[in-house]
Amino acid sequence: MANSPKSILAQRIRDGEFITAPGVFDMISARVADSMGFPALYMTGSGVVASGLGLPDAGIATYTEMVSHAARIAGGISTPLIADADTGYGGAVNVRHTVRGYERAGVSAIQIEDQAFPKKCGHVDGQKLVPLEEMLTRIKIAQDCRDSDDFLIIARTDARKAAGRDEAMRRCEAFAEAGADILFYEAPATVEEMRDIGRSFDLPLMANLVEGGATPVLTPAELAEIGYQLAIFPASGFLAVTEALTSVYQGLRDHGASTATGTRLYDFKDFVSLMGFDEIMEFENRYE
Repeated sequence: MANSPKSILAQRIRDGEFITAPGVFDMISARVADSMGFPALYMTGSGVVASGLGLPDAGIATYTEMVSHAARIAGGISTPLIADADTGYGGAVNVRHTVRGYERAGVSAIQIEDQAFPKKCGHVDGQKLVPLEEMLTRIKIAQDCRDSDDFLIIARTDARKAAGRDEAMRRCEAFAEAGADILFYEAPATVEEMRDIGRSFDLPLMANLVEGGATPVLTPAELAEIGYQLAIFPASGFLAVTEALTSVYQGLRDHGASTATGTRLYDFKDFVSLMGFDEIMEFENRYE
């Protein structure tokens, strides 16, 4: 469908539009981000695992947990959703099942990486890679099993931390030749390294900007200038929420007031409206 979220996102990328996608991890963050007018949102694996399971991003979440979460988010927003699918959750058949499931769930672009199971967050240590040929098979399966070419395949390499810059570049070159739609070189350490990546590839490049992580956090304008077309900010939301909750709960514990530490609270009436209560009331009134 020409006006589906995935077709809209695919066309924006083909037109050369820069895509800024904030990280969302639950329905509150998704509703807030959806109301802001971004061209895309990014379902962050780290955020989903942390908020849903209270655990680190270490390959613990299952395909079923992640695709169910993606379906809830995609079904509750109008903005195209890019979603983290980790390693594809297994072998060839699992990757096929993952790609088909994410597309049916309403996701607009799927991110698959070259880590071995169990994977690790890309901005900590401990990543182990699968052989390059195995990752190329994942990309090939994703191409063959998607229903539409508008369902974009983002191929991520974690080789930078696991095997060095040369191997990361070699893998990105192979991903491009294999037909990935977007390249994701994880964890470049300097602006100059990012600039080198930007001038090395013709495909759209995605930057992963984690505040306090391994990669310099640049503005969209700075990224576009050095050759990137997409920027995800996966941690911004859950780091902000964690800081706000810590402050509010400290105020309640120490002073008996949620605002004692100076934290501003979202207006309750606005929150009720954001969650769609006005539409519920209107619908019920129509049948009374």
